[in-house]
Amino acid sequence: MHLRSVSASLYKYRRWLLLAGLSWLLALGLDVVNVPAAYLLGPMIAAVLMAVLQQPTIVTPWLFNAAQGLVGCMIAASLPTAIDNRMQQHWPAYVGCVVGVLLLSSVLGWLLARWHVLPGATAVWGTSPGAASVMTVMSEQFGADVRLVALMQYIRVVLVAVVAIGVTRWWLPAESLHMPVPTDSHLPVWGAWSLTATLLLVALGVVIGLLSRIPAGAMLMPLLLAIIIRETDWFSIVLPQPLLLLAYAVVGWSIGARFDLPILRYAAKALPRLLISTTVLIVLCAALATLLVLFTGMDPLTAYLAMSPGGADSVAIIGASSQVDMALVMTMQTGRLILVMVLGPLLARLVTWQLQRQ
Repeated sequence: MHLRSVSASLYKYRRWLLLAGLSWLLALGLDVVNVPAAYLLGPMIAAVLMAVLQQPTIVTPWLFNAAQGLVGCMIAASLPTAIDNRMQQHWPAYVGCVVGVLLLSSVLGWLLARWHVLPGATAVWGTSPGAASVMTVMSEQFGADVRLVALMQYIRVVLVAVVAIGVTRWWLPAESLHMPVPTDSHLPVWGAWSLTATLLLVALGVVIGLLSRIPAGAMLMPLLLAIIIRETDWFSIVLPQPLLLLAYAVVGWSIGARFDLPILRYAAKALPRLLISTTVLIVLCAALATLLVLFTGMDPLTAYLAMSPGGADSVAIIGASSQVDMALVMTMQTGRLILVMVLGPLLARLVTWQLQRQ
């Protein structure tokens, strides 16, 4: 019995070593060709391959929450000290586009259900542009097929990340792409205190975010606390690059591990239609981004990332590796996330009721 336990542990560690090695090789390869957020995309691809080969590695909730907290701190350290005045001048356009993403996704879900591509509640929750894990959990309470909802949500997260990386790589010259590394990341001797304080700040923010049940609280609360610390100049936010790269890898692994072979087999027949519907939603959101550019003067890359439907943590990492207005991107991503959490159940009931009447 003892030998069996030891063998299982060695097998588990071997899988993690294989995942880490494959992630590192893929990330380095993508980084060599100047793909933005290579250290997110590489681990994500590696986790998908491992899951499909039936050697999945499960990222524990505490590790994923810690990674989100570090990403939140990174965002806070990357934000400008003041938000552009355009946000005050053009707030109706910003609010309208955030609401527009939610309406477009609801209409798309309704069409998928009406055309009998998917059941009503499953279609609505699967197309909701919010936090994928939260939407998957909430969908079960409304009679949706959790497996299909999870598949739709994480297909969208992956496609949004890949398309956003492609747009960023096409839009910006290679020399303007960089890994997000906040100041003080080289950690001088006196910076040990700041690093310890930063890690305690992340831990506190994650705990508060989870206890408060705020959508994506594990990322948003450390972000908020880090902004307060930065503005009060209490201590310097210190995030060494290796720590950030590990956080990006954990986020990538948590996304990729969702795509195991059973769920892909289960939805094999619907997969082409799911890909098409997700692509349509991304294109429609890009159209809204075009309106933002025309009416507010926002630069196209910032507008595109701000309107990307879901995957706030991956969008944040991609945005931080390019020259965009991170404050505006995260404000709109967070605003849409909260809006989906508030209105999502109501829209799901409304669409399901409408379909039952027909």
